[in-house]
Amino acid sequence: MEDKVFELLTKMYSEMTEQFKEVKSKLDEKADKSDIVRMENELNPKVKALFDGYKQHTDISERIEKEVSR
Repeated sequence: MEDKVFELLTKMYSEMTEQFKEVKSKLDEKADKSDIVRMENELNPKVKALFDGYKQHTDISERIEKEVSR
């Protein structure tokens, strides 16, 4: 009985290992250069908008600081 359970577990482990390898290879193939370029194109405008907001915030803070120091 124990031998059958051990064999079953061994078989299940080997099948799961093979499936994980397949999934990993598919994920590696999926992340190609076109995906990276697409992500950069989507993120670039958002980063620019955040930088513009930061720049405006800094300008306003500097202007307030000058007024307070006067």
